[in-house]
Amino acid sequence: MSGVEVITFGCRLNTYESEVMRAEAEKAGLNNAILVNTCAVTGEAVRQARQAIRRVRRDNPHARIIVTGCAAQTEKQTFAEMTEVDAVLGNEEKLTSTSYRALPDFGVSAEEKLRVNDIMSVRQTAPQMVKHIDGHVRAFIQVQNGCDHRCTFCIIPYGRGNSRSVPMGAVVDQARNLVESGYREIVLTGVDATSYGADLTGEPTLGLLAKTLLKQVPDIRRLRLSSIDSIEADKHLFDLIADEPRFMPHLHLSLQHGDDIILKRMKRRHSRADALGFVEQVRRLRPEMSLGADMIAGFPTETEAMFENAVSLAEEAKIAHLHVFPYSPRPGTPAARMPQLDRALVKDRAARLRATGHQLHQSHLDQMVGTRQWLLVENNGLAHTENFTLVAAPGLRPGSFVEATITGHNGNISTCN
Repeated sequence: MSGVEVITFGCRLNTYESEVMRAEAEKAGLNNAILVNTCAVTGEAVRQARQAIRRVRRDNPHARIIVTGCAAQTEKQTFAEMTEVDAVLGNEEKLTSTSYRALPDFGVSAEEKLRVNDIMSVRQTAPQMVKHIDGHVRAFIQVQNGCDHRCTFCIIPYGRGNSRSVPMGAVVDQARNLVESGYREIVLTGVDATSYGADLTGEPTLGLLAKTLLKQVPDIRRLRLSSIDSIEADKHLFDLIADEPRFMPHLHLSLQHGDDIILKRMKRRHSRADALGFVEQVRRLRPEMSLGADMIAGFPTETEAMFENAVSLAEEAKIAHLHVFPYSPRPGTPAARMPQLDRALVKDRAARLRATGHQLHQSHLDQMVGTRQWLLVENNGLAHTENFTLVAAPGLRPGSFVEATITGHNGNISTCN
């Protein structure tokens, strides 16, 4: 191979950063290289990354393989000891061309491979400009990085560091840059996006940032948020939900559970009542709002009654897009030291919660039938409605907006004419 190839795991923030990595590596003159941008959110994500690295080495015996991302930050020695890996870069180092110019030669020791600093020492997130998000018709913009909270199950703060925000003017410039490149849908991303602005002068909020973007860059046709912590939602965000048609009627919530005792043991900052109150408020302001959510099944000490509270929360909130994670103990986190459930029970509860999610998704798709929707066509013969329903759109031009009637669905994807 020639040039630089990037393999991305995990979140939309990683997708955005992969474009920055590619540009910085090319600026450094790197060639015949494969960058693997890893995820650490679960043990399974780390396993998949290691498996992919071995496969990439088999297929590209002469390429230079550089591993980075959250798993490389939290488990740097694990990746440095892999014979398939030529270098390991931390989450801060991966974003600068200097790191790629200073890579070690082939055949060095595991310690010499490492370019990973103390992520907790990083106090700012530098604005990063990209003109293109490879393979996507929707553009992602990083507005925030890191997290100041310490949920007991989560390793990500140790991979991303403390919360730090991109200045509002830089976010506006990046949005304008992407719109000029042809993008009409922008997705704001971060590790804990609703903490945006707490470290900036004047402490602007995520909602105020979104308002400012839509005012300063009027050619944005759709604006989305990647994921939010509902307890941090601000007045400006509620204003957008109620009054701004370019702010899309879909939110993805970091709920994690539906039982108050488990939420406390997770060290979450919301209660079950808080979550349901937020859902009620946004649906009152925007009846067509659809919701997604992350939830964990099989958290340590979870009883059957506690699990049922998670199921009933998903049902009461009518979560149309439920992402279920079987609890995965991450070394170094408090939850990993709590009394663990049998793995077979964890998998069983995850399957049952996914089944509930599937039923809720079916109900959502049923309700979409007969409605008139604007679709943004993507590169794979699919499209998304404003409320993020996936629709089959074969033969339509990627990047185009098309108005269509939803005619049915196959249980997973809607159809239209």
